[in-house]
Amino acid sequence: MTDRDDAHLIERFVSSEPRLSGGYLTVVRDTVALPDGSQATREYICHPGAVAVIPVLDDGRIVMVRQYRHAVGQILLELPAGKIDPGEPVLACAVRELREETGYTAREWARAGGFHNAAAYSTETMEIWFARGLQAGPQRLDPGEFLEVLTVDMAELDQLAGSGGLPDMKTMIGLQWLERWRSGGWPLKWVDAQGASTIPGAAR
Repeated sequence: MTDRDDAHLIERFVSSEPRLSGGYLTVVRDTVALPDGSQATREYICHPGAVAVIPVLDDGRIVMVRQYRHAVGQILLELPAGKIDPGEPVLACAVRELREETGYTAREWARAGGFHNAAAYSTETMEIWFARGLQAGPQRLDPGEFLEVLTVDMAELDQLAGSGGLPDMKTMIGLQWLERWRSGGWPLKWVDAQGASTIPGAAR
C-alpha cells in the first residue's frame, strides 16, 4: 500500500485562514488544489493530541471513568484520557492523566498505537497506552472536573460493547486492543514510567 503513486488522490495546500480560536482548539479554513487542478476549501479543527489509558488491575479488571459530556448531553463510560500539554512527552501525559483522573499509578506501561479520532475534520491523533502494576491513590482532578471511578471486568465490557453501551470511540478501540493483546495477537513492549524497558536483560 505504501509503494503506490497517490498523486491522483493528494490535495495540495494553497492557503490558510484561521476562523475561530478557543481555549486550546482552533478552527481553520484551508484552500487546497485538488488532483484535477480545481480548488476547494477544507475546514477542520486543530487539536494538540491526546492519550487514552487502559489500566489493567492484577485480577484483570479495567479501571474506567464515568463523566458527563456536554457536547452529546450524556454520561459516558470511558477509559481515562486527556489532551497532551505543549511540549509534554506522550508517556508523561499518560502517567499524569491516569493519576489525575483515577488516582492510580502504574509500575509498567506499554504503547499500543495511535489513531485519528475524526480525520475528516480534526488533526487530533490519540495514542492508546496500557498500564499495569497499579497502585491506588487519591484523585487529582482539575478544577471543574467531576469523574466517577469504577472497575469493570471483561465480560461486562464485552456485553456493553455488543449492546451499544460503549459509544465512546477511544474506549471501543481500546477494548479491541485489549482483547487482541490478551489473545496473543498484538504484542506489547513494556517500559517503566520513565520509558526504560522492564524486560530483563533489555538495553536501557
